[in-house]
Amino acid sequence: MAKKNSNEEKSRVFLVVIDASQEQHQAIRFACKRARSTGGRVALFKCLSPAEFQHFAGVAEIMRAETRENAENLLRKIAESVIEISGQMPVLYVREGDAKEELIKLIDEEEIISILVLGVSTGSSGPGPLVTHITSRGASGCRVPVTLVPDNMTDDAIDALT
Repeated sequence: MAKKNSNEEKSRVFLVVIDASQEQHQAIRFACKRARSTGGRVALFKCLSPAEFQHFAGVAEIMRAETRENAENLLRKIAESVIEISGQMPVLYVREGDAKEELIKLIDEEEIISILVLGVSTGSSGPGPLVTHITSRGASGCRVPVTLVPDNMTDDAIDALT
């Protein structure tokens, strides 16, 4: 593992999960504003589902490469917003596998991550599977504090908190 400089050791890294949820906007904004106000940094995590077409290895590899490229493009686009709000380029992570497992592994492996920020759906469908997992069974495997940001918070409300 690379040796960290003293600024990295002292700064907080706010990890945000990037998925298809509507509430990720609030989580990103909260993390960016907190990072800016505390001298911290934002990290973005995107987990890819494993390729499902294992019968044709060549096709599966092409699909995997396209999926990864799309994820990296999405992260680059979101990174532009993160830079605008937080003032810094985020750390980007892309992994393949089960999102719940890969998230916990990432937090365990990357010591710079200090806070997990998750957006929470307030709708009738519930908070979402990842939030449900982290706040129940997954909590015992998560070494960092978790901040839950409800999807009904406005940008102004988030800004007022941070």
